[in-house]
Amino acid sequence: MPEQTPTLEERIAHLEDIQEIGQLRARYCQALDDGHWNALADTFTDDGAFVGLSTARGREEMLEFFPTLNSTTVTSWWHFSSNETVDIDGDWATGTTWLLQPCVVDGESQLAAGRYDDTMIRTADGWRFSERKVSFFFWSSLDAGWDAARFTFPPAVGAADERTMERAENAPSA
Repeated sequence: MPEQTPTLEERIAHLEDIQEIGQLRARYCQALDDGHWNALADTFTDDGAFVGLSTARGREEMLEFFPTLNSTTVTSWWHFSSNETVDIDGDWATGTTWLLQPCVVDGESQLAAGRYDDTMIRTADGWRFSERKVSFFFWSSLDAGWDAARFTFPPAVGAADERTMERAENAPSA
């Protein structure tokens, strides 16, 4: 049986979902950078999880984790995201977003880059993250320079991007 062509209404609904998911990702980054912790937690489902430098599951853990991270070693950060992909299957969606993150750690300018791997669900309040996992290609001080799999911020090693680490291990020696 030939595949059925989506109706105009179905195509518009799909585009609206893509747009809403893009706005969800933008709201997450803006709330994180501005320190609006309640708004950040609102981008997740009630039992949603942020996974990366640590794991925070649910609103209460997120409201503990993010302000603490921002008040200790990492005192400033800005998230610039791009190259977003999304696959939608009914009320579930998955996708990846690339991340460039200039930041300040212990008073030192640093640069990080990586990816977010997202799992999202449509809720009564719109699309929300059920999981947002960050992994880093590198996180390095400006003085040390940056390169794939270079980490001068030790906590980021635990969230190193597996694909980047494999490529770096298999790269020819200079």
